[in-house]
Amino acid sequence: MLRIDIRQNVFLAVMMLTVMVVPAFGQDATLDLSREKPAMGIPGAGPLTNDQIKQWLSRGENHKGLTVKLPLGLSLGESQMKGLEKNPLTLAKIELGRQLYFDTRLSSDNTVSCASCHHPQEGFSRHTPTGVGIRGQKGGRNSPVSYNRILSDAQFWDGRADSLEAQAVGPIQNPIEMGNTHEAAVATLKKIDGYAMQFKKVFPDSGVTIDNVGKAIAAFERILVTGPSPYDYNESYKRFATLEKEDLEDLKTDSPKIYAEYEEMKAFVADNPMSESALRGQELFFSKRVGCSNCHVGANLADEQYHNLGIGMSAKEPDLGRFTETKVEKDKGAFKTPTIRNVALSAPYMHDGSLATLEEVVAHYNKGGDKNPWLSDKIVPLKLTPHESLDIVEFMRSCTGSFPSVSSARLPQ
Repeated sequence: MLRIDIRQNVFLAVMMLTVMVVPAFGQDATLDLSREKPAMGIPGAGPLTNDQIKQWLSRGENHKGLTVKLPLGLSLGESQMKGLEKNPLTLAKIELGRQLYFDTRLSSDNTVSCASCHHPQEGFSRHTPTGVGIRGQKGGRNSPVSYNRILSDAQFWDGRADSLEAQAVGPIQNPIEMGNTHEAAVATLKKIDGYAMQFKKVFPDSGVTIDNVGKAIAAFERILVTGPSPYDYNESYKRFATLEKEDLEDLKTDSPKIYAEYEEMKAFVADNPMSESALRGQELFFSKRVGCSNCHVGANLADEQYHNLGIGMSAKEPDLGRFTETKVEKDKGAFKTPTIRNVALSAPYMHDGSLATLEEVVAHYNKGGDKNPWLSDKIVPLKLTPHESLDIVEFMRSCTGSFPSVSSARLPQ
């Protein structure tokens, strides 16, 4: 009887993890982001020709609405995906967004693109303390990562953009980022036949507009998601870990598909092991004593909220963060929680890029942040030993999965 109950529980767990959430707007194709590579661009080499673009646009499958299936780990957040109802995905829209994301012609002097501050080779961020725009101008904040945005509403460190679409077009007219105007950017795109054709097909009612530029870039950014990490594999395997040999034999006989998944997950864990240090760090990370998961929670390990950690508050004129948007006193110096996923690849850290390593980040939390009148009540001295601090760093590193394959080339002539 015990073995039967165990098999039933395993079956239910598998069904809960593999069920695909279908948005209410009704789609007719599935985009499995754990297998497919929609960010690789229109097949071919060299600059995109008008004939190649026409051929791409002529394919009906590129205009089908898409239901998104997220990779293991992130898949736990499929019911919380943002923006798909107002801005449904199609392969043609994603591809248009990819081109715009890497195209420096959106900037006033043709030198800066979205990727200049959110580059695939630098963790979809940049390894500089702050973003760098036209003429080498430096911004005041670290470049936020542009991946896993499909699980996020408000954007930027202070949440001033209420959607990914709004975020996508903001830097175009920021004088120290792309330094352009929306009107000039739209005029530039209209003069490029390859873009004009795509906008007309993807947005037949309106064509090239700044709103549609935002929709296309947001569509591309929503498919930039992290793959399973050692942490995800280990968590997924836990539902099998307590089964004994006899239970597994029964599972093999009665539920061969689930048994095959057990074997697959066992192999994944073997190929992507968590170290003993990382396992200790995981226990600390999610413990009540340390409380990292008070803010780093959910499928993306981020609560999408704003917290004052004390960073930069000792400056003569500190960056007040979320307060500049809300004018609420408690929001002074509060900034949005970043994801822990692939965080090892996006140094430096914090909204101002002032902490160079994950070790420095943990040390900041360990001392209880930097005192100021608006310090979050979640920030208290942790009293971690040096070994415990290193264990938490190792756990964060174990949350590193793959990035999607992305082509930065193949732009319209």
